[in-house]
Amino acid sequence: MPKIAMIGAGSIVFCKTLMMDILATPSLKNSEFRLMSRTRPKLERIKRFADKVIKDNALDAKVSITLDRREALKDADYVIVMLQIGGVDAFQQDYEIPLKYGVDQCIADTLGPGGVFRALRTIPVMIDIANDVKELCPHAKILNYVNPMAPVCWALGTVPGIEFIGLCHGVQTTLDLISRYVNVNKKEIDALVAGVNHMGWFLRLEHKGKDLYPLFKANCEKPEYYINEKVRIEVMRHFGYFMTESTGHLSEYIPWFRKNAKALGLYCDEPSFGGESGAYYKWCRLIADKVENEDLLANEPTKLTARSVEYCSYILEALETGVPFKLQGNVRNDGYITNLPNGCCVEIPCFVDKLGIHPTVVGELPIQCAALNQSNVTVQGLAVQAAITGDPELAVAACAMDPLTSAVLTLKEIRDMASEMLEAERQWLPQFKGKTPRATPTIATPPGTKHVDVPLDPALAVVHRFGELADKASH
Repeated sequence: MPKIAMIGAGSIVFCKTLMMDILATPSLKNSEFRLMSRTRPKLERIKRFADKVIKDNALDAKVSITLDRREALKDADYVIVMLQIGGVDAFQQDYEIPLKYGVDQCIADTLGPGGVFRALRTIPVMIDIANDVKELCPHAKILNYVNPMAPVCWALGTVPGIEFIGLCHGVQTTLDLISRYVNVNKKEIDALVAGVNHMGWFLRLEHKGKDLYPLFKANCEKPEYYINEKVRIEVMRHFGYFMTESTGHLSEYIPWFRKNAKALGLYCDEPSFGGESGAYYKWCRLIADKVENEDLLANEPTKLTARSVEYCSYILEALETGVPFKLQGNVRNDGYITNLPNGCCVEIPCFVDKLGIHPTVVGELPIQCAALNQSNVTVQGLAVQAAITGDPELAVAACAMDPLTSAVLTLKEIRDMASEMLEAERQWLPQFKGKTPRATPTIATPPGTKHVDVPLDPALAVVHRFGELADKASH
């Protein structure tokens, strides 16, 4: 009976999906689930539903709930993490404060000020969980679903002696789109994808040995195809390869598509994840309000059907049975992508069997793809160090190096924004207690301010002299 600890199981929709997938897997149908969250009402709703699923399908599984993380982890075989520190209230600050300064985010959970501050809140807790796993269930595999995926997994990679993998469904859902665009069954498409989470590159797309990229790119030039994914297609047109995330996601990770009203109107004008401002926050707020007032699972069907696209149950099945499974996983970069930094988190093809999780070596990404990934990796690394050390200057630096934020704001404005966010979210950021970013008041230079004389090298002296002569001649 596999023992599965689900940390953050108050995430009702997501927890329900993963549990249904696991219970629909023959080798896992007798699993023992330990559901853990900070508050009891959501856990009780999940347990009621899960008990009904088990009964209606005559399964030999068990479900228990606890508010004690260590109780859930004791002797677990697998640890699935899906928590959100600060919930929707913290998320509101991640979206609304940057927007006040002019940084317009659609998703705000991966990069940008929202992604940075979600990392600051989340990483200390994830490191605590990793250390608890080392003590209480040292052989357990950690399956991480927590965003921001790359910084969180980067931080997990700093804890020796644990085995983890970060999971996202961006590749699976993007293959649905590609399949429609080339009119080939998704299961028949062979794809090589690598990069960083939410910015993975489809390096190869083939069907029975034939390159699908020419047809895919040709169709993407047609208005009826282009309109669905303007940002992703524009990036492919200029960088050569298609990416793993929606227009709303990708528009936040690069500087060209959300920096002003003109760019937003051209490329981010579709509703919801097509680029709408605050789309994910608004959806989360709606769901949170509903969950608070009603049991969304009360009338959900309990019949087990085909599994979802989430990797979780397939990974557990491979670990239990030894039948190999291939997936796209987020792991520590130990030479897997050679032109991204060692130690960062990369998303690459992995195989799972009874012996564990086996990442594959990709080698070099196309140089322009690595460059775009590096623009995100730099921010991730600063956010990881800020979260671990509690250094507010590194938090400011992470925001300052963010591609979208730096395209919109001055350094002073970024510092003011980050300072306001640190203050607004202080209850979820204990590592910053008593610490604030340095104040940098604006230095006035009134008209007529005399310049301090400084030595000039010979070349600059000549240029300066010609400037003085030109100035005199104009008068």
